[in-house]
Amino acid sequence: MVATSLHSQDILPVKHWTSKAHLKELKELGCLVLHEIDVCNMNKHHTLRNMKFDIIVFNFPHAGHFSWLNERDTELINMHRELIKAYFTSGKEMLKVGGEIHVTHRNDYPYNNRWKVKKIGKQAGLDLKEKVEFLQANYPGYHNKRGSNINCNKKFPLRDFYTFKFTLKMKSLGVKLAMKTQKVQAVIQIALLLKRRQRNFCDLSRDEYLLI
Repeated sequence: MVATSLHSQDILPVKHWTSKAHLKELKELGCLVLHEIDVCNMNKHHTLRNMKFDIIVFNFPHAGHFSWLNERDTELINMHRELIKAYFTSGKEMLKVGGEIHVTHRNDYPYNNRWKVKKIGKQAGLDLKEKVEFLQANYPGYHNKRGSNINCNKKFPLRDFYTFKFTLKMKSLGVKLAMKTQKVQAVIQIALLLKRRQRNFCDLSRDEYLLI
């Protein structure tokens, strides 16, 4: 399991001072904790780029709180959409075959009909597998936080929240499987070639050389 934070290791406990105990517990459980991870390009991170996951989770994504914007403003909603789009685009590259990418999101106005999570997922090459209610009771010890810079360590009401679970579209999955098959075939061909050359090398007389 890997847990990530957008903030640096030094800044995180300053903005979210209640995170210290959670970070300690995660590390004791053997979880890899990474800081300064941006979901928009996490698939290119030097540690994550070679890793594949069964499930990738982003709870309550938010593009930030700004004193001059409220949640109904088109400018802020577009920022939210771009964040979700980038998360889906980056995250799907990190999924194992049959893996899922989750996003937990409010289901009331303006979030339900203006963020357009399902539409963005479809455009990113994902299919909505299911939508389930998010119940905090299912996550003992979990505490949601506002994030950003305004009252960042404060909670917000967890009402009418749902987790959207997406999987790769069958077409995209077929392409991935085909690429994986091609890689396996290439490895087999290289192994056979090396074996053949090794046999040829052993058949040479003591005074002959084989250039490979």
